[in-house]
Amino acid sequence: MAIRRGVGLVITLVMLAILVSLIGMVVMLFMVGREPAVASNSVLMLRVAGDLNETVGGNVLDTFVSARRATLRTVVDNLHKAKVDKRVSSVVLMPANLTSAYWGKLQEIRDAIVDFKRSGKTIVAFLEYGGDREYFLATACDRVFLTPASPLDLAGLATYELFLRGTLDKIGAFPDFLHIGDYKTAPNQLTEKTFTPAHREMAESINRDLYDQLVQAIADGRHRTAAEVRDLIDNGPFLPEDAVTAGLVDDVAYEDQLDDKVKLAPTKTFARLDSDAYSRISASSLGLGSGPRIAVIYAVGLIASGRSGYDPLNGPVVGSDTIVEYIRQARGDRSIKAIVLRVDSPGGSSVASDVIWRELMLTSHGTGARPLVASMSDLAASGGYYIAMAAPEVVAQPGTLTGSIGIYSGKIVTGGTYEKLGMNVESVTEGKNAGIGSPVRPFNASERAKLQEQLQAFYEQFVDKVAESRHMTPEAVDAVAQGRVWTGRQAKRLGLVDALGGLDRAVELAKARAKIAPGAQVELVVYPPKKSLFDLLGESLPGLDQQANIAALLGIADRRAVATLTAPMRLFRRGEPLALMPAGYFR
Repeated sequence: MAIRRGVGLVITLVMLAILVSLIGMVVMLFMVGREPAVASNSVLMLRVAGDLNETVGGNVLDTFVSARRATLRTVVDNLHKAKVDKRVSSVVLMPANLTSAYWGKLQEIRDAIVDFKRSGKTIVAFLEYGGDREYFLATACDRVFLTPASPLDLAGLATYELFLRGTLDKIGAFPDFLHIGDYKTAPNQLTEKTFTPAHREMAESINRDLYDQLVQAIADGRHRTAAEVRDLIDNGPFLPEDAVTAGLVDDVAYEDQLDDKVKLAPTKTFARLDSDAYSRISASSLGLGSGPRIAVIYAVGLIASGRSGYDPLNGPVVGSDTIVEYIRQARGDRSIKAIVLRVDSPGGSSVASDVIWRELMLTSHGTGARPLVASMSDLAASGGYYIAMAAPEVVAQPGTLTGSIGIYSGKIVTGGTYEKLGMNVESVTEGKNAGIGSPVRPFNASERAKLQEQLQAFYEQFVDKVAESRHMTPEAVDAVAQGRVWTGRQAKRLGLVDALGGLDRAVELAKARAKIAPGAQVELVVYPPKKSLFDLLGESLPGLDQQANIAALLGIADRRAVATLTAPMRLFRRGEPLALMPAGYFR
């Protein structure tokens, strides 16, 4: 009896704890949804940090922590609002701990800073740490301040690529892969121990163009020539005082000293406005974001068949079923005047990419067609480029990585690994090529010929579709394809994209196609849509336990190495051809 009472008490306490948690969640969601008061004569302290994700995840935890993980659009929208908000006198940009390996999103924020300056209001940058990405954003501001203890860590641009062939050799595994295109180097991470000549040529070309873009941005912002900036960078990193002497920053200061160094408001007394709070101010309250409706469909992450989700190692997964559903919803909504496809993806499944492409083609060319524009973020390569090319107009940032028009497939043969462990795998097959997916032996001649035939057919289909959409000949496309990755700036010169810019630029082009006046405000209808409180509370927190367990197991290992090694086995069908770009790490 006592045991039963004890169990009952425990169950009661657990249920009470759950109830209190749910009430707390409801209260927190209500508080998050309320718009804060903004005092006149405010200075917006705009914090920019982290990976600058395109979207917030769809679970309860993401809702609560999203303020600390502002999306790219949150930052851009805050600048748009501050530009027209008479209560905001100036902006202090505070970039810190920018961890993204790429440059497209940073360029989008820099564009928004330049646009904000057209208001005539002041924007200054405060760098607690002067990293290259933080400094890149800062140079768009009127003045740049660096803390007295921080160096200006500006020394150029380096690319790091990981090769796992030596690791596989040590454990007795053999990577048996085929690819179309000398520059389709994604499988090189598994099949090679170092760069091939084509791989190195491509990496050097991308790195050089991104470096040139960095140099020009600094030159424009600091009113120097590109040659002068190159000479300065060759002498970096800089001590704080040397950065001031070189004219790369205007002064050293702590945050509390900024109002003594620069006039942030008409009067000495002003209110500091936190960017997290300001993000809850609706654009419509300032006369923005209302009018004709344009859908923005986000395709963020690896492309795979099925529903969208989250992979603990590789991050968001673009499910073809989910994206097709969003496209059909937007196409079926007669209030939607145009659609912008926002792509931040290195590609993935060739089949899933083709399914999404088909639905987009029906949207832009079929019955009830809508104006369609593609907007590329950091990445829109391989399968990411495949889906983007369905749009009659494609917009990329100069630093977007795109192209990678090619394909590969294969398997990691683990028979040697099993043998090292004293294991043996035997098989029974019927059919000449039934064992093509065998994990213990390489492809035989017949299987290799079949796989090569499949890859060649998809590559030719890819090239033909690019040729048709870009109004080029297949021969001209093949010359710039072969799996090669380009920057957005290079891609525009080659005819693979139409215009340079971010999502705002793509929206402007969509407005023009929908015959909406250039200066007219529009309402952006975002897919995936925000979920209701009921939806959020009814969901689990996917991937959290897996992420924690994997992080603990990896120890000092590079998470990206494990992601690269295991993604084909975990996320795609066995033997599925992949339209996926190589993973390089830019710092």
